[in-house]
Amino acid sequence: MVSNKKSNKSVVREYTEAIVIAVILALFIRSFVVQAFKIPSGSMLSTLQIGDHLLVNKFIYGIKFPMNGKVLIPLKSPKRDDIVVFRFPKDRAIDYIKRVVAVAGDTVEIIDKQLYINGEATTNPHAQFTTDNIMKATAGPRDNMGPVKVPEGKIFVMGDNRDNSYDSRFWGFVPLKDVLGKAFILYWSWDLEKPLMSVDRFTSVRWSRIGDIVH
Repeated sequence: MVSNKKSNKSVVREYTEAIVIAVILALFIRSFVVQAFKIPSGSMLSTLQIGDHLLVNKFIYGIKFPMNGKVLIPLKSPKRDDIVVFRFPKDRAIDYIKRVVAVAGDTVEIIDKQLYINGEATTNPHAQFTTDNIMKATAGPRDNMGPVKVPEGKIFVMGDNRDNSYDSRFWGFVPLKDVLGKAFILYWSWDLEKPLMSVDRFTSVRWSRIGDIVH
């Protein structure tokens, strides 16, 4: 006969083991497979809205050691037009999301808001401008900068909301080791301008955006 005390210990042990396994699995998935991020600013409008929640593919660019970004198993590198999440070079405790516009070896130049890659004018249907005013290079790099060549092991990124994005034009290149992954799908979205406790909060959900592929 098995005592209730022993049976209870077995049940507790089973639950404990299940919880530990679940935690380890969750940490593994978050570190190496997929991670959730939310959009707090309008730098990627109108591609990404404030209040969008998305999943990021963390293994598409290779399996990396979480602590220092060292690649353990290389797969492929970010390419132009990818939307990537990365550690902000000026403060690696903060995560940023931008679009890759140039990779290693490319020469980047901006003349009166027009982006040139390797001397050729580029157009991107996702890029938007909120003002026709042209900022001179002496006033800042927003509308006029370069040319600059992207070094090995780095990328040049910009927000789709070109007139309202703090990106590589201002602070430089992103090291590949700091790229966390590629954004690929929206799993939730709502209008954060409506108060959290508002009776209209449910109506703020952007149902049409949920499940959209990010591109």
